[in-house]
Amino acid sequence: MHIGFIQVPARADESCIARQANRLAQASRAVTSRHQLACRNTDLKLHQEASGALNTITSYGADYVAINLQRHEGSIIVMPETPVIAWPVSSFEALTPEDFDALIAIAPEVVVFGSGTRLRFPHPRLVAKLSQQRIGVETMDFGAACRTYNILMSEGRRVAAALLIEA
Repeated sequence: MHIGFIQVPARADESCIARQANRLAQASRAVTSRHQLACRNTDLKLHQEASGALNTITSYGADYVAINLQRHEGSIIVMPETPVIAWPVSSFEALTPEDFDALIAIAPEVVVFGSGTRLRFPHPRLVAKLSQQRIGVETMDFGAACRTYNILMSEGRRVAAALLIEA
């Protein structure tokens, strides 16, 4: 590994050259040591922060989502500090503007819409009233919506997740 050059003054004596070479050797050892640490594989254990006060998505699958370990097998609306709301939507194709209007009453700053197992964007007319109320809508697949909700919720954001679980 190449670290650098020794800069030696024009009238340098041997001790000056030796000091410069010693500094270069020390820098080389420090860089090598940092490189070895960076390349070392490390296993990490992640622990969920337990908070019974906030609705946290603890697991999900193709046909369910668990909020604080409670399993839901139908579409739901989740906010950090309010009870989980059953969302009467059974398929993406059946979505209506009224389905999204239910989110206006709870007044989140952003809605994370989980569109099912694959990413599908709702027609703008479906979320027009949310936009008029300055409520942002982010659309993503179901798994990404669950993860994003947890992140935004943990940051203290006023987020709602509208999670579509197709029957």
